[in-house]
Amino acid sequence: MQLTILGGGGFRVPLVYGALLGDRGEGRVDRVVLQDPDAGRLRAVSRVLAEQAAGVPDAPEVVATTDLDEALRGAAFVFSAIRVGGLEGRAHDERVALAEGVLGQETVGAGGIAYGLRTVPVAADIAARIARLAPDAWVINFTNPAGLVTEAMSRRLGDRVIGICDSPVGLGRRIARVLGAADPAEAWIDYVGLNHLGWVRGLRIAGRDELPRLLADPALLGSFEEGRLFGADWLRSLGAIPNEYLHYYYFNREAVRAYRAAERTRGAFLRDQQARFYAEAGDPAVSALAAWDRTRAEREATYMAENRQSAGAGEREADDLSGGYEKVALALMRAIARDERATLILNVRNRGTLAVLDADAVIEVPCLVDANGAHPVAVDPLPGHATGLVCSVKAVEREVLSAAESGSRATAVKAFALHPLVDSVTVARALVDGYTAVHPGLAYLR
Repeated sequence: MQLTILGGGGFRVPLVYGALLGDRGEGRVDRVVLQDPDAGRLRAVSRVLAEQAAGVPDAPEVVATTDLDEALRGAAFVFSAIRVGGLEGRAHDERVALAEGVLGQETVGAGGIAYGLRTVPVAADIAARIARLAPDAWVINFTNPAGLVTEAMSRRLGDRVIGICDSPVGLGRRIARVLGAADPAEAWIDYVGLNHLGWVRGLRIAGRDELPRLLADPALLGSFEEGRLFGADWLRSLGAIPNEYLHYYYFNREAVRAYRAAERTRGAFLRDQQARFYAEAGDPAVSALAAWDRTRAEREATYMAENRQSAGAGEREADDLSGGYEKVALALMRAIARDERATLILNVRNRGTLAVLDADAVIEVPCLVDANGAHPVAVDPLPGHATGLVCSVKAVEREVLSAAESGSRATAVKAFALHPLVDSVTVARALVDGYTAVHPGLAYLR
């Protein structure tokens, strides 16, 4: 079975390949095609994968190509993990936003809108190519902003595109661990929202909801990352545990202040860090895998560092430095390819799950997965405060999709202006001016 990875020269590809090496089941992936427009990055990542596979019997074959159409032919699964504009583009997204006093994070607020505006046209073209060249393939979208991009691709591919994210899984694992679950993977997580905008409203262990016990215990709340990040009082007020990305909403001024005070933005840090890695991995005398391991450890340890610093949340725990999205992806593929039924938190079309959104809106909820794809589980209605935020952000996503389809600069301005973390038409216009000045990929906006 062939897996094609678009963005195959990306830094996190070895996580996926490492998961594949541990899969010995029947019908497993035996051929991985890496596609990336950057041949140098493909060579570096291919070296890492070759070292990972050393000594592993029947390791999946790895083929690298810069040709997109060639990569898609014969694929049973396609991972979309592209980054339009690269990390230099992410650094621009952050810098332009912070200059206007608003958040530039790559999936939230102004930065997420800018990233979406230049990514959606590319993702839509990829979806059209997949429909033509690999119509039976299942597409698993890693590309950020994950919910928005998944919705853009679903307009062509329907339910055959599924978005994944490791944030809900990591959050559920941390809560289950704190509550004493023998196996955190066995806990049922009542999670609902949009990508990077969701809440855990219950967590059942052996059929019993243990979240009220957590919310009633300040010591337990202070013993894991989200408890320290948001504070026990705020979590008790919400009656839920938010995804870590909601810190950008609930503590927006503090987050913007911390990011403006940082020596470098996250995008600039990763740009420089990965440039060093790719240069090092290109040296035949250096172990590419060892260089990758060192770089990944530093990357994970510094994740959301500014938010943790502004909240006094301390360092990340060791258990949270091991990644996770590759495990979700492998479980998803196995469930579909082998009909090994699984329950996973995924980005899928709403189909009536949340009454406040239309059927085609992509949401992030627990899904039952089988050979026919991912089926969202019925969930209780969102509380009012969450409903307002979800509807507001989904409306912004729809304006981004409309702007990408029409090329309308006015619609792009509207998308920025309507976002709750921008809240100014004047600032929205300045953001569109700033982003079109630095991103050639936004030249289509007129």
